[in-house]
Amino acid sequence: MRRREFSTLLGGAATASTVWPSPLSAQKAMPVIGYLGNGAPGLSAPQVGAFRQGLSETGYVEGQNLTIEYVWAEGVRDRLPALAADLVGRKVDVIVATGDPAAHAVKNATSTIPIVFIAGEDAVRQGLVASLARPGGNLTGVSFLIVEQNPKRFEMLRELVPQAGVVALLLSTNNSAIEQIVRDAQETARVKGVQLHILKVSTEGEIDAAFAALVQQQAGALLVASDPFLGSRREQILALAARHAVPAIYEFPEYARAGGLISYGTSLTAIFRQVGIYAGKILKGAKPADLPVVQPTTFDLVINLKTAKALGLTIPPSILAQANEVIE
Repeated sequence: MRRREFSTLLGGAATASTVWPSPLSAQKAMPVIGYLGNGAPGLSAPQVGAFRQGLSETGYVEGQNLTIEYVWAEGVRDRLPALAADLVGRKVDVIVATGDPAAHAVKNATSTIPIVFIAGEDAVRQGLVASLARPGGNLTGVSFLIVEQNPKRFEMLRELVPQAGVVALLLSTNNSAIEQIVRDAQETARVKGVQLHILKVSTEGEIDAAFAALVQQQAGALLVASDPFLGSRREQILALAARHAVPAIYEFPEYARAGGLISYGTSLTAIFRQVGIYAGKILKGAKPADLPVVQPTTFDLVINLKTAKALGLTIPPSILAQANEVIE
């Protein structure tokens, strides 16, 4: 196994903030964070652990001097507005929103409670904040540009499986960036001279059907677009990819570590740790408007050689040389 340390963060945002005396401690013996998860609690356990680690670095430990109230959408986007309203109704001190749909739901629910979000798209372009350096309003967080990395993943997949004349793209119909993802994939496929089959899903059953269609269309490789719903079905997707012996590339290292072939993207644990740090700073009196939105500047490439062997694939030296982590 080989590793490189993940991610410096822009502008020193993880460490720099202005702090004011907090009125929260005078009002409550123990502050409360409302945690709105896009996914399911089981799969999200490592990320929640990283979030708690970030909080502990600012002096907050759940159950000792902090309460966290968790609500989960379990990949169902329609649940988010009610869950966001529920947390606002509880009058929590800070709300953490994990994912673009959750961030928008909470933004629509309150303009006064501080919000720390995780966004996979450009936070400015989608209207969450006024600017990355000075967010303004009651929101700040981490924006890790999932969509912008998809062409790079496509290119890696083509290098890994050069004989694949047909490549499939799996994405959720609820993905807020669906048009850009499809447009970028179509352009990359055109440049690479391969056919692209787009598989859109919104239910567990449709994921099964998509893999059946993938086989029928003789797709030789698969790009899985990141999305809260697909993230909540990670085990199902990995099992289907193995069953149908399709080489697939994913965004998050957690996929490759759980048996996926290859992943290229941001470390979720680093992101959630940063969110914990920001939530703790806000509890101490920092204003979201003055905390710059953080963007990762490097990305992890994780390769699972056990999965490659099972698929009968040899990883090209050019890809192995770029790997941050190799699972043998």
